[in-house]
Amino acid sequence: MNDSSKPHHPIRRVGLISKPAKPELARILPELLRWLGSHHYEVVVDEITASYVAWPKVVARNKMGDHDLSFVIVLGGDGTLISAARSVAPRGIPILGVNLGTLGFLTEVPLNGLYEALGSIDEAHARVECRSMVHSEVMREGRIIASFDALNDVVVNKTSIARLASFDLYIDGVFVCSNKADGLIVATPTGSTAYSLAAGGPVLMPNVDAFVITPVSPHALTHRPLVVKDTAEIEIIVGAGKEDSFLSIDGQEGTHILDGDRIYCRKSEVVVKLLRSQYDFFDALRTKLKWGQR
Repeated sequence: MNDSSKPHHPIRRVGLISKPAKPELARILPELLRWLGSHHYEVVVDEITASYVAWPKVVARNKMGDHDLSFVIVLGGDGTLISAARSVAPRGIPILGVNLGTLGFLTEVPLNGLYEALGSIDEAHARVECRSMVHSEVMREGRIIASFDALNDVVVNKTSIARLASFDLYIDGVFVCSNKADGLIVATPTGSTAYSLAAGGPVLMPNVDAFVITPVSPHALTHRPLVVKDTAEIEIIVGAGKEDSFLSIDGQEGTHILDGDRIYCRKSEVVVKLLRSQYDFFDALRTKLKWGQR
């Protein structure tokens, strides 16, 4: 029998990444997997997803980017999406964020809009929105000991409750100030609505080519958030004395920082691709920050 008359469907692969402790996923996932199968997608899932539904193709979340995926579906909140982004963004894999959390600045799609969004992607009608990342390197005694990419922010914090740390700030090699504070935040436009906002920083539109440098509880009230071009190199020299500090990446990973360590931040070569349907940044601000409607 000649199979040439059968419709040919190109192989498309999608990854599923889920938030822990969401029992409703045991109900949601079987239907989602059926939809993906009926639309000729091969599916791989992370370990958390596999805890809700039996599936033969399971990969570690941090290895998801090693697979040739058309896109990734994140079922959870912004934290889950940010974690997924650090894995798949270096490979240019787009992400569809489905909001099962509370705030959800990044996870645009509500659960009741999931299949409409998938249909839009399947018909190639969805648009891709690129979000910049910040690359950071920790230099100790003349050598780089750690490097990271962050979607939201890079934060250096003191670990001692009683003491202030000192953070000398340089922009493109020019001394700016010495912050005596609990910490210092370097945030992307995406991260401007996260920890930086809580510390008094401004909100940036996602497509603004800038970083926000925000001190955390500064000793001097005249030390205010600073917005710089994302072409700048930001250098922070940590003065922690005998106390350790900690460098936090998106609030999810990081490393201990010693007195005299230098932290360099610049725009990452990696961008995060978000699949969007009807996303409106200002509508998100009004809704999530309770700014009120017209």
